[in-house]
Amino acid sequence: MKKPGLQRFLTRTFLSAVAAVVACLLGFSSAAAQAAPEEKPPMADQVFKNIQVLHGLSVDEFMGTMGFISASLNVNCTACHATDTVERYAEDTPLKQTARRMILMVNALNKANFQGRPLVTCYSCHRGADRPKVIPSLAEQYGDPPPGDPNEIETLPAARAAGSPSADQILDRYIQALGGVQRLNSLTSFAAKGIYEGFDTLKDKIPVEVYAKAPNQRTTIVHLPEGDNIRTFDGRSAWTTSAGTLLPLPVLMLTGGELAGARLDAELSFPAKIKQDLTGWRADFPATTIDDNDVEVVQGTSATKTPVKLYFDKKSGLLVRLVRYTGTPIGLNPTQIDYADYRVVAGVKIPFRWTVTWTDGQSTITLTSVQANAAVDAGKFARPAPSK
Repeated sequence: MKKPGLQRFLTRTFLSAVAAVVACLLGFSSAAAQAAPEEKPPMADQVFKNIQVLHGLSVDEFMGTMGFISASLNVNCTACHATDTVERYAEDTPLKQTARRMILMVNALNKANFQGRPLVTCYSCHRGADRPKVIPSLAEQYGDPPPGDPNEIETLPAARAAGSPSADQILDRYIQALGGVQRLNSLTSFAAKGIYEGFDTLKDKIPVEVYAKAPNQRTTIVHLPEGDNIRTFDGRSAWTTSAGTLLPLPVLMLTGGELAGARLDAELSFPAKIKQDLTGWRADFPATTIDDNDVEVVQGTSATKTPVKLYFDKKSGLLVRLVRYTGTPIGLNPTQIDYADYRVVAGVKIPFRWTVTWTDGQSTITLTSVQANAAVDAGKFARPAPSK
């Protein structure tokens, strides 16, 4: 496992390095940083130097791909990048050159054998190690099997046991557990305050605000010491800021799977129409548990054709985990959200704590107050201004 303190330090170091590279290459002015929502997302080929294989990606897609490699090998940025000076991040190193060859090799394997689908990835061989294992392990063969990971999406469809609930039935029970359709429809907005802690705060607890408006607008504002870190979805477009860096364009427009994830987060703030938020629902998964509690698993398909798995507590019917996936050129990146501490607000049960885990970090929000049907200014969901 990566050391959390080192990982957080390296994350900040890498973001600062990215910022400096962008500044040298683009020289964006603060006026450009406040472009209209119709802006085109920045492309990695324009922002970063010395890209030789991963062409044609937006910045968020490129960074997601870096996260996939990091997670697959259980390493951080410094494994491949020279970090003694900012300018040297783009320089070639032996490991970076190896990574390029490996990407080309995996792409060729998938093209020749799986119609280009990323069924062979970095993780297929590395499994969280910097070097792939090539010799069978007798300890693994004859020892106790490792605990299963309920997040795995490779589970083959299993015949549903007689009497087990369908996806519709599980989702209907969830809606009833929250308070029922009528109560859910009566909640049209909320404004919440609470505490945030994560990799970017060195686990310090700092203030956070969350705003949401039906059917699909949501903004989270984390008050970092360096400035507000904002993630927002206005019903069509999504952005995130990177407070605490030197990025001259600190507002990043989200694309692809990251955009779809922001949309889903906003839609599930008002879950009465959850059945319409995804398609291709199925519930043919084997029984599993989370924290020793039995859960029922339902899977839908997002607008980007990637799976979304939802885990409902078998006793309460409440959603306890969501796992969604963002496609990269070399595989799917998972994002896991764990929900807890449901409380009744205006007749509707709302989770007062959730933890988001992804390939580049983990953060937890704990709410202290929620104002239902609050008058939320439309500006809360506009493209965020650069942090000062």
